[in-house]
Amino acid sequence: MRLAMIGLGRMGGNMSERLMKGGHEVVVFDRTPEAVQKYVAKGATPTSTLAEVTAKLKSPRIVWIMVPSGKPVDDTIAALVPGMSKGDVIIDGGNSNFHDTMRRGADLQAKGIHLVDSGTSGGIWGLANGYCLMIGASPEAFKLCEPIFKTLAPSDGYAHMGPTGAGHYVKMIHNGIEYGMLQAYAEGYEILHASKNFKLDLHKIAAVWNRGSVVRSWLNELAETAFERDGELSDLRGYVEDSGEGRWTVQEAIDLDVPAPVITLSLLMRLRSRQADSFSAKVIAALRNEFGGHAVKKS
Repeated sequence: MRLAMIGLGRMGGNMSERLMKGGHEVVVFDRTPEAVQKYVAKGATPTSTLAEVTAKLKSPRIVWIMVPSGKPVDDTIAALVPGMSKGDVIIDGGNSNFHDTMRRGADLQAKGIHLVDSGTSGGIWGLANGYCLMIGASPEAFKLCEPIFKTLAPSDGYAHMGPTGAGHYVKMIHNGIEYGMLQAYAEGYEILHASKNFKLDLHKIAAVWNRGSVVRSWLNELAETAFERDGELSDLRGYVEDSGEGRWTVQEAIDLDVPAPVITLSLLMRLRSRQADSFSAKVIAALRNEFGGHAVKKS
């Protein structure tokens, strides 16, 4: 198939390469000309504007966008629509809020254009291993795009979740679960690292846990790799960003009256990781000193 890929970052670039290796023709666009040239050298067709993207496709056009959530998605769609026709498809493979996706889908449907949302998991390993795809789409749009999904995903690694918005909804919860899993591993390894009774080899522990243990997982395989490089993680600062899905998962849990303490606390720990020093901890120290004379440490 012939399709376009907009956004050639770590995910969009590797996805373009996997698609080309699978026999698809890929028209590429990125704000950085060097990124475009990188994939032109691998066989992609270059463009320098979004209008040129749609001009190089024949209807039914399929344009996959991999740009940051929010305004960049709205701006990209707005720039594409004038060059699109009834029956064309825009696939949003980023981590958009499902509410935004449902709104965009309704707006595009009124113009006769399909919006497909593909929650995409696999990270930088997806090029070699394939991407897990959670897809929201009309049945006709899903069928049209299915050859693309088959190429990007490993065997049985994609599924139609429901109408537009369902894919991003499932991916949101997927990432919320990921927050909790990462936090559990982090806490366990920190306890091991802090042990006063034993000097433990975290790489050795991660390796043995990955062979038959009930806590084995791909995430723990990545921990094994990281600890093999540096068991102390000495070059890293414990600063952890979040791209939104954890917050949205917690909000959805609140809206549905579903208790989700693990995911919620894992999100809050990410916020704590960004503080060089916690003012709230200072308040607690001050109050303990005031009411009980407990020792405090001066900065």
